[in-house]
Amino acid sequence: MGKKVWVDLAHPFSAEIPRWPYFDKPEITNAHTMAKGGVLTQKITCTMHTGTHCDAPRHVMEYEFDGRRARYTHEMPVDAYTGDAVCLEIHINNWGPYAKTRKAGYNPDYDKITRVPTLIGPEHLDDACKRAGIDPKELEGMVVCLNTGQHRDFDDSKNYYHYAAGTGVDAGRWFVEHKVKCVAMDSQALDHPLLTAMGNNGMTRMNLIGASGIPITEEYKNEFGEEAYAEFDKFEYIRIFGQEAYDKKFGDLEAIGNWGTWEPCHKMMLGHGIVGVENLGGDLDKVSGKRFRFYCFPLRWYLGDGSMARCAAEIDEDDINKDVPDRTYTYGGNI
Repeated sequence: MGKKVWVDLAHPFSAEIPRWPYFDKPEITNAHTMAKGGVLTQKITCTMHTGTHCDAPRHVMEYEFDGRRARYTHEMPVDAYTGDAVCLEIHINNWGPYAKTRKAGYNPDYDKITRVPTLIGPEHLDDACKRAGIDPKELEGMVVCLNTGQHRDFDDSKNYYHYAAGTGVDAGRWFVEHKVKCVAMDSQALDHPLLTAMGNNGMTRMNLIGASGIPITEEYKNEFGEEAYAEFDKFEYIRIFGQEAYDKKFGDLEAIGNWGTWEPCHKMMLGHGIVGVENLGGDLDKVSGKRFRFYCFPLRWYLGDGSMARCAAEIDEDDINKDVPDRTYTYGGNI
């Protein structure tokens, strides 16, 4: 065994950090400067779900599945986001005009694109466990990091926000079934983008315009068909498959006051006490497919709904993927 080393798994934070499509831009100002006061003191104003961050149950729901009022950040255990971990490599396409099939680990090349729906399900998670050499039964109490490859494209772009692959209700149930402790994902949210307010869900229901000039919901229908798209839209699901089928798939979420196709993986996980981390990044490819100790601590924020956080892996140096270069970031003018 080699010595233990640290690997940074967080994106760097700045006023120019890429952020959710309708989030405010971080503002950073100086309360004191070295020239005037002999000290540097800075003030930051931003949404706490910017960059690499944690979600608490209260962020997405009023009640958890056991009937309790959904918990705030300060009510979660201090080690809720920390523990023994494995990084699962998810082999799946992103979609849209920038679609790429990710190879395992770091690789600048891509496989041939296969046009299949981009919702991460139990079959992808089981396959990733097999390739990582871990039985899903071993995941109880562990942190599961998902490497879809999307973190390599972190930027203020439609590619990163609109066209990521992502999880949904079936993946959420898989995490619950296997009693994982925390899920940390390397894309814009725990859920597929069309299961968020970027699609036809949520109180804002933005249904954002895609690269083709039509809404991303229509782009998905055109690419994969109405039945595949229905997984992302309550009203389309009921129209195509019927109310009974909808109730069978999403009824447990609806029973506790949730819109079934609006961030269902978030709610399935958080409603069962499994917390989440979004926009995982940094040198994630160095620990992809490996086991390690994952560290992540949100602010001890009273009545908080989530918090930006620094995430890191503690891993035996002999276990690191040696062929992965140090991460560099090209957004914000750093070319």
